[in-house]
Amino acid sequence: MTDPSTTRTGTGPASAPAAARRGPVVAALMLGMGLAALDGTIVSTAVPQIVGDLGGLAVFSWLFSGYLLAVTVTLPVYGKLSDTFGRKPVLVTGVVLFLLGSLLCAAAWNMASLIAFRVVQGLGGGALQGTVQTIAADLYPLKERPKIQAKLSSVWAASSVAGPAAGGLLAGYADWRWIFLINLPVGLVALWLICRHLVEPARTAPAARGRIDWAGALCVFATGVLLLTALVQGGVAWPWLSAPSLGLLGGAALLGAVTVAVERRAAEPIIPGWVWRRRTIAAVNLALGALGLLMVAPTVFLPTYAQAVLGLGPIAAGFVLSAMTLSWPVSAALSNRVYTRIGFRRTAILGISGALLVLLAFPLLPFPGEPWQPALLMLLLGAALGLFQLPLIVGVQSTVPYGERGTTTASVLFCRQVGQSVGAAVFGAVANGVLAARLGDGGDLDVLARSLDSPDSLPAATTDLLRRAVDAAVDYVYLGAAGAAALALLVLLVLAPRRFPVLREGAGDGD
Repeated sequence: MTDPSTTRTGTGPASAPAAARRGPVVAALMLGMGLAALDGTIVSTAVPQIVGDLGGLAVFSWLFSGYLLAVTVTLPVYGKLSDTFGRKPVLVTGVVLFLLGSLLCAAAWNMASLIAFRVVQGLGGGALQGTVQTIAADLYPLKERPKIQAKLSSVWAASSVAGPAAGGLLAGYADWRWIFLINLPVGLVALWLICRHLVEPARTAPAARGRIDWAGALCVFATGVLLLTALVQGGVAWPWLSAPSLGLLGGAALLGAVTVAVERRAAEPIIPGWVWRRRTIAAVNLALGALGLLMVAPTVFLPTYAQAVLGLGPIAAGFVLSAMTLSWPVSAALSNRVYTRIGFRRTAILGISGALLVLLAFPLLPFPGEPWQPALLMLLLGAALGLFQLPLIVGVQSTVPYGERGTTTASVLFCRQVGQSVGAAVFGAVANGVLAARLGDGGDLDVLARSLDSPDSLPAATTDLLRRAVDAAVDYVYLGAAGAAALALLVLLVLAPRRFPVLREGAGDGD
């Protein structure tokens, strides 16, 4: 069965990991995805205990930034390596690096060592994210891919939501080091399942394949580090127009030009030119980059809105956000019933159009409003984004043969990660600008949220002023997110082909 898109034949014999071994492999993939998602958020609620033990309050944000940087900049490198050497060795390497980083984090003796070991974790997390998605596409034919992708989406959503609660419980009732030690038994089970049950298709002899473009990999890594450091730290650790920001952005631009020159000359580039020359892949990359942008609004700013404006506690605020994580995987799992009838592009257009309407509706909520109102909008947003993201990922993976699937999947995830970094920087600046205009003396959401944790200590007029300022700031962020959704819609309408050039089922899975 194929999508109602044009169908083309791939090269190489049809081959895929043995279907009989899919169950244990899927379990390993879900465990790996859970580890990567959990460690993106589990540290957040344990920061007070970590800082109290190790010190380093001024640089603790690098516990998150360092992990994010390492995951993002290694995605394209791992994608190319998985296409060249196979998924299994890359995934095994990623799990081992992740577990090593976890063990080292638990043994950290100061904040600098903990940050360094979080980077090691991130180096493994990059392999987990990209390779897990690629293997999922390898394991299942087109008509069954929504099932596995929905499972992975559910694991990601549940782990992301449970992370802060789990971190708080471990830090409060045990020791913050258990946040990292708990990864070891889970990761070891995943590693055993992968080593025992994952069987890949026969591959061409190494001598027949081009050498790895290590120079390109280094250039991609260095460019990503400079760019993402500028985006993550700009406006936080230093002003946007300061020497550090301008120096990092200028260095990223220069290294970017060097990377393009190196990749053009490489026989087997890490980021091959066809990733951007093929309309389908380029369109999906840009559309999911816009998705990364708009996701900053609900994931970063909604919890603060729920606590500062609605007066909810941290757990209740998490439930407001969790409404989106409930509807997203359900919508994704059912999306194949839509795209098999109207196509990948039209399904994604339907989803992002719904998301655009929901994001535009958020600023219309009354002040202060009831918790069910934003929760309902997040439920609708999750349903819309499930129709948007999954058809694009499944669709683009179905347009390339086995030997290009890792690179393609990594490019998509890389663009989404960069979009999130850009969104955090841009929308953070927007929110702080609105707060400065409303309050007159600036401020940021985190400081205001902490002030509103104890509303009885503030005069009623001051509390109301702060809450209205936060409400206005988050409204503008959601308008910005709606702009990102409109950008994704424009990309699909203008750049994406009307029908994805899907490979004939069973073709293109050889190497």
